[in-house]
Amino acid sequence: MTKKFTIVKLYSFIWEMKIGLLSDTHGFLDPKVPDYFKDCDEIWHGGDFGYGVLEQLELLKPVKAVFGNIDDKTLRTKLPEDLWFTCEGLSIFMTHIGGAPPNYNPRVKKILHERAPDIFICGHSHILRIKKDPNYNNMIYLNPGAAGNHGFHTTKTLVRFEITGKDIKNMEVIELGKRGAL
Repeated sequence: MTKKFTIVKLYSFIWEMKIGLLSDTHGFLDPKVPDYFKDCDEIWHGGDFGYGVLEQLELLKPVKAVFGNIDDKTLRTKLPEDLWFTCEGLSIFMTHIGGAPPNYNPRVKKILHERAPDIFICGHSHILRIKKDPNYNNMIYLNPGAAGNHGFHTTKTLVRFEITGKDIKNMEVIELGKRGAL
């Protein structure tokens, strides 16, 4: 009796996710955003959409988002205040009002003590800030600043990056121009 063996080659694939991140659009989606996010797989929004922006973004790419303090009842019923998800093996926590390292919002600080993510995303401050927080296992703190025309920021900003395996790479800050300039 002859036995046949089949050699099977196993391949492991590491996917690359390209992410477009913005926040605080306040009812205005800059016309340059679709071009900057055209190669992204998903768009993540840190809240304060304002009227009509979520629908515009959903026409471009899949959207992961939270509501912000200016968002109306319709958005508050459609979107969560806190969003936890996994992307390429990294845990992500997103909320609108988060504070900044080391001065997190008290509600968020409690959450981070219980369960620190790999990436924490928030908006609200209109201040672009990206940094590692050594107090929470080198969690990456991401606040993309504000992409809308309303607020005290001077320059509209958004962020683009890639997640490959458990690596975050090619982090880019994109300036859209002066606030209020069309």
